[in-house]
Amino acid sequence: MPRVLTVSGSVVVPIAPREAYALIADPAGMGRWSPENEGAVVRGEDGAPYPGMVFDGRNRRGFVRWTTRCTVTAAEPGERFAFKVRAIGLRRPVVRGPIATWEYRFAAEPGGGTRVTETWTDDRRGWPDAAAWLFDHVVTSGHSFADFQRRNIAATLRRFAERCAAPAESPGNRR
Repeated sequence: MPRVLTVSGSVVVPIAPREAYALIADPAGMGRWSPENEGAVVRGEDGAPYPGMVFDGRNRRGFVRWTTRCTVTAAEPGERFAFKVRAIGLRRPVVRGPIATWEYRFAAEPGGGTRVTETWTDDRRGWPDAAAWLFDHVVTSGHSFADFQRRNIAATLRRFAERCAAPAESPGNRR
């Protein structure tokens, strides 16, 4: 059976699209939502994301840690944020090649709030399906990357929705 190359998930949050975008489109803060990512370091000019911005993501799964080199491909406030993962390594991203694309879309809901859709695309198109299947099952403890990322997307969106539903923190309202 051929591998699944794209998976998505969505959640509706009680904030405006631009506010949701601002929270998601911060590579350094991605670790607040993701079950694997522990943040990122922007290479070069920091600030609002822009197409061409490069960042190194720090990741962890169990005891294994790795770093990815990512390039922002879309930065449309309130609408879309996307980046491609193009290198990976344990301490430094040294192995280059197409790995994955992550995309977040933001759409205003008719009754208020924003639908946030997260999509992962497997960019390892040059890999034979059998090689990808074997690699995926080894590094995900027996799952395909599509199934593994489907669970990660659900966890990320759940954490993001919980943050958006929580009352804003103020000096008198700390949790």
